[in-house]
Amino acid sequence: MHDIRLIRDDPAAFDAALARRGFAASSAEILALDEQRRAAATKAQELLARRNEASKAIGAAMGRGDKDGAEALKAEVAAIKTELPAVEEEERAAGATQNDLLARLPNLPADDVPEGEDEDGNVEAGRWGTPREFTFQPQEHADFGPALGLDFETGAAIAGARFTFLQGQMARLQRALAQFMLDAQTGEHGYTECATPLLVREEAMFGTGQLPKFAEDSFSTTDGRWLIPTSEVSLTNSVREQILDLAEPLRLTALTPCFRSEAGSAGRDTRGYIRQHQFDKVELVSICRAEDAEAEHQHMLRSAQVILERLELPYRTMLLCAGDMGFGARKTFDLEVWLPGQGAYREISSVSWCGDFQARRMNARYRADNGKPAFVHTLNGSGLAVGRTLVAVLENYQQEDGSVLVPEALKPWAGGLERLVPQS
Repeated sequence: MHDIRLIRDDPAAFDAALARRGFAASSAEILALDEQRRAAATKAQELLARRNEASKAIGAAMGRGDKDGAEALKAEVAAIKTELPAVEEEERAAGATQNDLLARLPNLPADDVPEGEDEDGNVEAGRWGTPREFTFQPQEHADFGPALGLDFETGAAIAGARFTFLQGQMARLQRALAQFMLDAQTGEHGYTECATPLLVREEAMFGTGQLPKFAEDSFSTTDGRWLIPTSEVSLTNSVREQILDLAEPLRLTALTPCFRSEAGSAGRDTRGYIRQHQFDKVELVSICRAEDAEAEHQHMLRSAQVILERLELPYRTMLLCAGDMGFGARKTFDLEVWLPGQGAYREISSVSWCGDFQARRMNARYRADNGKPAFVHTLNGSGLAVGRTLVAVLENYQQEDGSVLVPEALKPWAGGLERLVPQS
């Protein structure tokens, strides 16, 4: 949510920032609604004050025997009682319309975010690792994965397209990856492990920006709850409507299933394990003071990068342009892992600083040095998406005979599994 005071102070700057995100100017409409709301609020206050004043005057008029004056005052009070509900409704309606408009506008990009309309405007900020040279033609995971336990047919038979059933050694490898990631984030990077609800209320989805704009991208239940598209929702909302003491950043992590309808991604990555309706992810969330946000963004980015480096998976870091960032982000780095089967880098983590955008929607604050409450800054990222990391391991560690080696760093979590071999 946006600070209406900043829009009032510099509407042109607000519209210019929205334009960088590919959105039309909105300050004039917002400020017109704001003026309507404030005018109605002022009028309502004046009417209430006059009603109270007239009500007191009635008794005084009666006391001095001024029946005509008392009757006139009674008529005025009655008129105010008739007029006031309409004025209050005007204030409420203008405020609701204004808030709905503000709720549908994305966060404003940080000054150092590059210009651009889509992924073509993203800027490479670095690479790590050298893609492996194969002595054979590497395959995509969807071609050799089924022989290793990546069962697309059973998943589709049970739940439909974009659901996958993992069996045996494949399920074991995915569990090892998730545990490896979670242990690194909690043991080395300062994140506190959490076990969160997978179903949340509407206000939690609103708080992190999934609602109202992206309702079609998520799954809801008949009782009004929503399946989390990421545990960012439940982790970040754990501080909603609180005033925190934040001597240092609050870092939280959780391994959860995530659920996405992918309505906005129709036709993309329909083959394989890249884009699923249900997938596991180790999420990273940080709640911090405004002055700590930049350093915290780098810490979170590094926390995700380390996982790829230990698995010896080549990747590149991309600074997203203004037009390609997520709805709630002020600045985002994507990590893209090398997939030899596709011969391309593919996103495996997004690490975003959201400023106080989410905090305003959640009313999450901290006690500033001056003793006054200020909105926290929130950050979130994947550390990592487990299914996409599984795909990266399969494609980068595949062998000519169809087997897949288990990365050295992963073996302590793999329960003695050193190689996935095709099952007859």
